[in-house]
Amino acid sequence: MPQPMTRCPWAEGGTLEAAYHDCEWGVPVHDDRRFFEFLVLEGAQAGLSWSTILRKRAGYRAAFAGFDPARVARFGAATVARLLDDDRIVRNRLKVESAVGNARSFLAVQEAFGSFDRYVWHFVAGQPVQNRWRSPDQVPAATVISDALSRDLRQRGFRFVGTTITYAFMQATGLVNDHLVSCPRREAVRIMAARPRRTAR
Repeated sequence: MPQPMTRCPWAEGGTLEAAYHDCEWGVPVHDDRRFFEFLVLEGAQAGLSWSTILRKRAGYRAAFAGFDPARVARFGAATVARLLDDDRIVRNRLKVESAVGNARSFLAVQEAFGSFDRYVWHFVAGQPVQNRWRSPDQVPAATVISDALSRDLRQRGFRFVGTTITYAFMQATGLVNDHLVSCPRREAVRIMAARPRRTAR
């Protein structure tokens, strides 16, 4: 009989975490709307569990215009006030306002670099960092690269992008492969990273 998948331990908390781990976490992203989605979600997670954010993900997608940064950038005070009454998302004013401000900064990065994809991947020289962690204790909360990306994002006006949040963003979008060596997804994600890339704005 086939053996059950030995997932990274953090993904054993429930079906949402398992599905996210098995299908998304660490897969290289080259789609700008998906990058913006993870900027919003990782910023929203600050101080909360990732399972909380996964449960609210559909609500975030509806509340934040399908994570279209151009639409979110146009949100005004009335929309922010409405969002603060929306129990489908984390109703924290600083986080909601930062998501709107980050959408505007995101558009500026697209304008400067042609795409957010082109901008963010240059921090890892265009290729995912392939780590070989054997224990969850070895996985860092931040790195020199996340420090640099965090610093640059903040200089460009982004908020809720401290180095720990930024590293989680890098893990989520596949700039680093932090699946443990015992996890079958590590090799699957590594193979995906070797495929020809498609860039979307």
